[in-house]
Amino acid sequence: MTSKDYLSQEEIDALLRQSESMSSTEPVEKTVDDFLTELEQDALGEIGNITFGSAATALSTLLGLKVDITTPKVSIISRSQFEEAFPKPHVAVHVNYVDGFEGINSLVIKKRDAQVIADLMLGGEGNPADEELNEIHISAVQEAMNQMMGSSATSMSTIFNRFVNISPPGIDILNMESGEGVSSLPHDETLIQVSFRLLIGDLIDSNLMQLLPVDFAKHMVDMLIGGAQESTANAPVTTPSQTAPAAAAPPVAPEPPVQQQVPPQASQPPAPDYNGYGQAPMGMPQGMPPQQPYGMPPQQPYGVPQHYGGMPNRNVNVQPVQFANLQNGAYGQVDENNLNLLMDIPLKVTVELGRTQKQIKDILELSQGSIVELDKLAGEPVDILVNNKLIAKGEVVVIDENFGVRVIDIVSQWDRIQKLQ
Repeated sequence: MTSKDYLSQEEIDALLRQSESMSSTEPVEKTVDDFLTELEQDALGEIGNITFGSAATALSTLLGLKVDITTPKVSIISRSQFEEAFPKPHVAVHVNYVDGFEGINSLVIKKRDAQVIADLMLGGEGNPADEELNEIHISAVQEAMNQMMGSSATSMSTIFNRFVNISPPGIDILNMESGEGVSSLPHDETLIQVSFRLLIGDLIDSNLMQLLPVDFAKHMVDMLIGGAQESTANAPVTTPSQTAPAAAAPPVAPEPPVQQQVPPQASQPPAPDYNGYGQAPMGMPQGMPPQQPYGMPPQQPYGVPQHYGGMPNRNVNVQPVQFANLQNGAYGQVDENNLNLLMDIPLKVTVELGRTQKQIKDILELSQGSIVELDKLAGEPVDILVNNKLIAKGEVVVIDENFGVRVIDIVSQWDRIQKLQ
C-alpha cells in the first residue's frame, strides 16, 4: 500500500467540514423538554398516574379481571409521526371536558386490545376471532371507556378541588393508510403523549396512549402547581418580627369601652323568690309578682307544702312498683287458645345472604357484570328473617332445582323479645 492510498490531512479536514455543513442544515428534532420543564413533566405524569389508577379500578370491576395501568411516560408526538407510531389500525376515543376544564383528551389503544375488551364486556373469555369491530363491539368499548374516563374525571375533581365533568366519549377507527379517524384527533401540530402500560389479566399486555394539546396540558399543570404554591403561601409563617417582644410594637390606643346604662343595684328592691331558686319565672320582669290563673291558689316555693282552703295535704304512702320477671313471667307462659287465633296470619320469611354499604357514586357506576362484595364470609350462616326480624341462622341448600335453607340455629326467645321492643 502506497501513500496514494491514504487521505491527506487537507482532504480529511475538507470531509469533516462538509459533514458539519450537512448536519447544520438538518432541522433539530424537538423533544418534550422544549415544551415542558422537568417539574411540569413530573406533575403531568402524577396527574395521569392518579386519574388512570382509578380508571383501572373501574375497568377491573367492569371486566371482572385484574387491570394494571403502570406509571406513565411523558413525551411528544407530531402529526408527521402518526403513521410511524400507529402503523396498524387503532381505536381512538375522544372526550371533551365540559365543566372544570376546556380541552379534548384522546385515548388510543390497539384494535386487538379493543376486541378483547369488547369480548369480555359481552360475556366472552377474551379470545375473539380476528375480525372487524361491529357496532356492538364498538358500543361495548365505548361503554368501557366511558366508565374509565368517568372515574378519571372524579379523580381530577379531587386533585384540582373543582367539579370536573366530561361529555360522552366518541370512538373512531384510526387508520393512517386511509386517513380515517385522523381528523378527530386534536388539530395541533405537536401533541403531548402520555404512554401507559396496560395489563388486563393474562390477555392484554399493551400500551395505552393519551394525546393532549400542549396548551391544555400546560394549563392543567399550572393549576396543579399554582394551587400547591398558593396553599403554601397561605400557610402561617413565623418571622423574627413575630417572635420579638411585644414592647417593640408601636402602642395602639385602646378603644373606649362601651358605656351601658345600668341602674344601680342598691336602688332596686330584692327580687322576690317565687319558685325557690331566687328568681322570677321565665318571661316575667324582675320585681313583679307572678300572676296566677283565676281561681287557682297562689304558687308556693318548691319544697313547701301546698295549702288549699287552709288545710295541708295529707300524708300519702308511696311504694315502688314491682313488675313481673320477663324471662320467667308472663312472656314465658303463652295461652294456647289465644295463639290459635293468630295461626292463619301470613308472615314474610326472608333469607338474607349479606349486606353492604355503598356511596351514591359507586351505585351509579354499577353496570352489568359488576361485583358487589357483601359483609358475609364464604360458608358463614345466612340470616333467616320473619317480617324483617331475625329469628334463626341457616345454610343454603339445593332442593331439586330450587334453593332452600336448612335451619341450624334458632334465636332464643329472650333475644327475639328484645328485638321486638
